[in-house]
Amino acid sequence: MIEHVLRIEARPETVWGFLTDPVRLARWWGEAQAVPEPGGVLRVRMSGGPRPVMRGEFVELTPYERVVFTFGWEKAPGVPDLPPGSSRVEITLKADDGATVLVLRHTGLPPGLAGETRDGWAGLLEGLGRAAGGPEGPGERGAVGGDG
Repeated sequence: MIEHVLRIEARPETVWGFLTDPVRLARWWGEAQAVPEPGGVLRVRMSGGPRPVMRGEFVELTPYERVVFTFGWEKAPGVPDLPPGSSRVEITLKADDGATVLVLRHTGLPPGLAGETRDGWAGLLEGLGRAAGGPEGPGERGAVGGDG
């Protein structure tokens, strides 16, 4: 299991939008398709490198508290052998004095992919922290019930 803990200088309502809204997902992860409901698609074309595509589906969504989705890669040259839906990511959000403590747990990974995946999430979560905690366009934070 991989686990990361990150404090983001934004309320959970704001961070939630960066986990469920395709436009906001693109600001830290890559071009995204997301239908944030159980069974809904989550597909992200990564921004860097050979632009691999992560594909999974939402399993559980508790607004502003928890998102669970399956995770895997669409087949392509140079992409890890982890079929879509073969692992699971659980993200919890907890309010902390006007900020959010995010905990990400990724389970079901083959041992050979744990290190690469841990490093990948570390970089992505840094980007999430910058995107969610930084300035946004007019009205974006208010649209998700955030910092205004």
